[in-house]
Amino acid sequence: MQRQKSILSFLRKPESSSDEEIKGTDTPPEKVPRRILSSDGRPSLFSTIMHKYLVDSTSRDQSSSLKCDRSEDLSNVNLAPKKVNKQNAINAIRTISSEGDKVCSLLTIFEEDVLRPDTPGTRPLVPRLKRVHEDICIVQDKADFSLPDNKKRTKLLQASNVLKKNHDEDSETLSKFEWLHPSRIKDANGRKSGDPLYDKRTLYIPPDALRKMSASQRQYWDVKRRYMDLVLFFKVGKFYELYEVDAEIGHKELDWKMTISGVGKCRQVGISESGIDDAVQKLIARGYKVGRMEQLETSEQAKSRGAASVIQRKLVHVLTPATTSEGNIGPDAVHLLSIKEDGPLENGSTVFGFAFVDCAALKFWVGSISDDASCAALGSLLMQVAPKEIIYESQGLSKEAQRALKKYNLTGIIACHDLSFDGSTPSQLNPTNAFSEAVEVRNFIESNGYFSGSCNLWHRILDEVVHRDLALCALGGLTSHLSRLMLNDVIRNGDILSYEVYKGFLRMDGTLYKYLNNCITSSGKRLLRNWICHPLQDVEKINNRLSVVEDLIANSEIMLHIAQSLRKIPDLERLLGRVKSSFQSSSVLLVPLVGNKILKQRVKVFGLLVRGLRIGIEMLMLLQEHELMSASLSKVISLPLLSGSEGLDKSLAQFEAAMDSDFPNYQDHNVTDSDAETLSILMELFLEKETQWSHMINSMNCIDVLRSFAITATSSLGAMSRPVILTHSNIGNSFTEKMCPILQMKGLWHPYALAENGGLPVPNDIHLGGDGSSQFPCTLLLTGPNMGGKSTLLRATCLAVILAQLGCYVPCEMCTLSVVDIIFTRLGATDRIMTGESTFLIECTQTASVLQNATQNSLVLLDELGRGTSTFDGYAIAYAVFRHLVESVKCRMLFATHYHPLTKEFGAHPRVKVQHMACCFDSTSSKEVEKKLVFLYRLASGACPESYGMQIAAMAGIPGRVIKAASKAGQVMKEIVGESFKSCEQRENFSTLHEEWLKGLLSISKTAEDEINDDDAFDSLFCLWHELKTSAD
Repeated sequence: MQRQKSILSFLRKPESSSDEEIKGTDTPPEKVPRRILSSDGRPSLFSTIMHKYLVDSTSRDQSSSLKCDRSEDLSNVNLAPKKVNKQNAINAIRTISSEGDKVCSLLTIFEEDVLRPDTPGTRPLVPRLKRVHEDICIVQDKADFSLPDNKKRTKLLQASNVLKKNHDEDSETLSKFEWLHPSRIKDANGRKSGDPLYDKRTLYIPPDALRKMSASQRQYWDVKRRYMDLVLFFKVGKFYELYEVDAEIGHKELDWKMTISGVGKCRQVGISESGIDDAVQKLIARGYKVGRMEQLETSEQAKSRGAASVIQRKLVHVLTPATTSEGNIGPDAVHLLSIKEDGPLENGSTVFGFAFVDCAALKFWVGSISDDASCAALGSLLMQVAPKEIIYESQGLSKEAQRALKKYNLTGIIACHDLSFDGSTPSQLNPTNAFSEAVEVRNFIESNGYFSGSCNLWHRILDEVVHRDLALCALGGLTSHLSRLMLNDVIRNGDILSYEVYKGFLRMDGTLYKYLNNCITSSGKRLLRNWICHPLQDVEKINNRLSVVEDLIANSEIMLHIAQSLRKIPDLERLLGRVKSSFQSSSVLLVPLVGNKILKQRVKVFGLLVRGLRIGIEMLMLLQEHELMSASLSKVISLPLLSGSEGLDKSLAQFEAAMDSDFPNYQDHNVTDSDAETLSILMELFLEKETQWSHMINSMNCIDVLRSFAITATSSLGAMSRPVILTHSNIGNSFTEKMCPILQMKGLWHPYALAENGGLPVPNDIHLGGDGSSQFPCTLLLTGPNMGGKSTLLRATCLAVILAQLGCYVPCEMCTLSVVDIIFTRLGATDRIMTGESTFLIECTQTASVLQNATQNSLVLLDELGRGTSTFDGYAIAYAVFRHLVESVKCRMLFATHYHPLTKEFGAHPRVKVQHMACCFDSTSSKEVEKKLVFLYRLASGACPESYGMQIAAMAGIPGRVIKAASKAGQVMKEIVGESFKSCEQRENFSTLHEEWLKGLLSISKTAEDEINDDDAFDSLFCLWHELKTSAD
């Protein structure tokens, strides 16, 4: 009892004294004051340093600023050591003489602290800049105070100089223009940033400020105020300079030193002509838009017009991350996307019109999609296009659509375009005020002659779009944006095509690009990505591709020759686009120095295009000579006429002769004044057959992709086979005339998964649906232990279907399937907490999409549905969803679950097949819990007895005592929960379908004799008889 009281007294808070409040719970008990300075005259241990703590009375009298009052606290004495952060650390007693000499003496100190000189280590932790500032203020206020240390005086003076220097540097970073201050900045219409209609792309400059500017200043600001979203380089002599806001970006991103000079003596950074291209590419890579104002004349030419004349300048180049066509942009397509939303409509759906462009290839696409609240169709569009930049109306997108833009962005984090954005994001959102109406867009396109160089008439392409006006509005926003970026030549000469996200293609989730990418050319890689995003549903087209792949596998010499030719071919698709965009754009060639550089680049581009087409024609003519390859290729690609007097071979020979004559060293040609006209004539003649050149380049891209499919099939470690694709009419039951979709695979293996020893995964057989002669279950109810291979089997099935409908060989010994229209997957677990979406909410959203859109020809893959909530809620949801898909939708489905009562509930269902991933135990251990679980990864018949969670927990390293306790608790829970599912034990021979049949018979038997219709009753009995017969078969 006494010991407990001691502990209790120790835990109690110490009583606070009346003189001083003690703060904190860990304050140690007070000690007896220990004398430091002796008062009895005996020598003290600290007598040698007493002079550091005692103040001379004579000096105190001479200092009018250091007076101690009786009521003053010791903390006001600047010479005394300060420990104000500890309430009971210092308790000084001062002795004041009766004569009032006001000399403060330090007598005693509490605690274990010993008085020592005032050093930085004894001071509270304060930021250095604040300490320097406080020290300077003290020195200024105590001017008569003599510092005890000369070194300290020197340090304080040095710190004062540093502070003054930093203040001067800060003043240099502030703009001298008041209208550039963040709090005063406005757009061209005078709206501030808080206004919903504020346009970040423009700047308001007061007229008085413009009038006071010099001529060169007005040149710069007249352009900059219309292009505030650009980093604008201004050419001055042999240098390019950035001013004000742009100078901050150059200082931040490129580490350039900022000075006060340049146009109007404002903040500026700069670089010489030799480094401008590299600087522009670095800024573009960081997400900035970059413009260049070039000099249109030399200084001598300007002086010839008058002594006061200013060199004429013009905005010539505007480059953005999504519109750049030069430099190292990589093999992937770079897209700029424009979106227009309309909805919700009466049926609750939303419609999106879209248009996007690949400036390097000079191609435009337009289209429209209908979507629901989940924005799944918009997500598919974003994943397929993968835009670098997105244009949309500032008030025109719903919250769901904006959330989808962030969710499905593949190229990086999307950030709203802002004047203060750091440029580190590879994707941007560019909200504009409003898109024009469809009629205005049509007039805008026609008046400017846009798409005049397209192979297709732009209005006919739009007629193919379902929501034409919405797509036209999106196209108007895109063309307006490109026109502002001075890319009118791109719009006039670009090809316009229609784009369909789903129609005619398999809807899918995921990509096989890395596995299938054996392409050699950059344009072939881009076509492969497009094919993967759009697997076919047309059986004839699929089989035509498979025939070409089969012929290439059988003719290895032809495949080797194709590879050798393709390695010599440059990116012809982009070269042709650059030639088209540069045709009839000679204004930039008039710019001094820049014009010659651009002309030299155009000569090189045209020469590379001609030489590359020659290699391609020779390869295609060789394939035409091979009868077998020619027969199969002609069904996949449409080759233009190559040989003969009107063939491309003869036409190309003429351009080769002209290049040898006029530009023999085209890769490093020294341009002359007449070269621009010569090259323009050659380009005009060349583009007369632009459609044929485009078809020829597309044919080479197709051959590259089909060759990649053949390489994948021949280099695979496991068995690969040509799939047999059936139309739904081939597998219909003649008696019922109903569709019977089929999915049959023998020896299926996952192409990415490898066994522990590096070998192939265990192959398995899948058989779902009918084959025309008999009826098989369309649903596989899959159970098995965790890590047993259930998810791998589901993914392997999905990949095999996609490969088959791409026209590629599949990883199995034999494959027969009817065409799949949509693949639905609900695999894995994820959440989006920052947007308020939990794991279970995302799981239910994906399941809702399946229930709303799945058809009989769909393939559904559901993995562990219902695991994100309570056991009973999860089981109820899994049961209801599973039953609806089995009995109402009747699609092909693989359903993996750990809810074992489902196997009892649907074990006797004629449309369900119950199987599990096999496993066994290592018999070396006698204890059940400690037995090692061995995964066989083999698909076996029947249900798995349990999920073996305890063994998986042991493998994960959970302590044995915890697993033992969990095992005991599990047995108790099984007994309790087992009572709730006891009725399931009787369902093995009586399924929900039998229940529906029984209900139908009871309904007929209860009908009154006068109300019964013999024909209706007979039809109902006949249907029941037929269902019973087919289930028995």
